[in-house]
Formats: sequence, structure tokens, C-alpha cells
Amino acid sequence: MNTPRPAARTRTRGTVARAATGLLALALVLTGCTSDPLAEQYREGSNKGYVAGDGSVTEIAEADRGAAIEYAGVDENGDTVSSADYAGQVVVVNFWYASCAPCRAEAPDLQKLNEKFGDQGASFLGVNVRDQAANAIAFNDTYKITYPSVIDVDDGGMQLAFSDRIPPNAVPTTLVVDKEGRVAARILGQITAPSILSTLIRDTIAEGK
Repeated sequence: MNTPRPAARTRTRGTVARAATGLLALALVLTGCTSDPLAEQYREGSNKGYVAGDGSVTEIAEADRGAAIEYAGVDENGDTVSSADYAGQVVVVNFWYASCAPCRAEAPDLQKLNEKFGDQGASFLGVNVRDQAANAIAFNDTYKITYPSVIDVDDGGMQLAFSDRIPPNAVPTTLVVDKEGRVAARILGQITAPSILSTLIRDTIAEGK
């Protein structure tokens, strides 16, 4: 039932963690057809409101990234956002929602990196998986977030587009998408070492030069 996944290099804060492999399409995951530990947390039904990632960083070699991911949605300001808008750019895609404690904790670091790489060929895009636009706008005001977020709570289109890279309900998750629209790296859980994400972004920007 599992679809083969690319070979990847995995790094964690201070220790080497096993790369997450064999992720299923979102529909299969939600029906329980997986042994993913994050899916197990999801099915436990804890009251914390999110599934905590383990902090693992998975990098995918260029030759193993597969096809480009196409997506589209509407952001908190009512503007249409699509993968075509980011053609030729590296895109950092962060899955979040306002009441998620790790999402709040990492927000300032994401904004700083957004400012750092804004003129270097990388853009940031949030995907809000639970809130309506008003909540997302309030969050942006509180944490001074300037990049847009697709409001994905109604149809889950963005989550489905990336479903082979993100476990069910694993929030936050941050993906680095290369210039060709393919996932180059993934961080499961809160970004507690911004320098790691900075390195992933810089290395992805440098590809092909």
C-alpha cells in the first residue's frame, strides 16, 4: 500500500534521527493504513490539539525529488495564490494554525528568515489548516508576519497537494520547495534552530548555479 519514497539525509538537533519514510497519501493515512508514529499520535486523540513533530530534518537529493507540486488557494486577504506565482523561486511552505503553541513559538523566527531571504530568491507561504481568515489576520498582526497564508480549512486542497510529504495533523511542518516546485527538505515540528532552516534555504537557492 505504501508508495516508495526518495532516499533522504536526516539531521536533528544534536542527534541523527531516522528519516520519515513510506508516507501515504492523506486519505489513506486518515483511514489508518499506516505505521507512521505521527499518525499513531493522531489516532491517540490527545487533547493538545496538534501532533508534535520530532524535529527531524529530511533532505531529498535533487535526483530523487520527483514531479513538481501544483497547488492553488485563497489567502487571508482573499487573494488567489498558486504555485505558478512562485515559478523559479525557492518557496518555504509552513503549515500552521493560530492556537498551536509551537506555531506561535516559531513565528518570529520564520518572519526573520522571510526578511533575510526576501531579496535572495526565496519566498515564504503559510498554510493555515484550521482557522478562518480573521484569526489568521489577527495572528499576523500579533507576530508581525508579512507573508501570506492560504486558508486551507474548508477544502484541504493545499494539504492534499503536499500529502506525500506531510503526516496527518503534523503541525507545524515546514517544507523547502526548490525552484522547480519539488520538495527539497522537510522539518517536522517546531523550528527551534533557525540556522538549520536558513542553511536548507541557502543550499536550495544555490542549486544549479
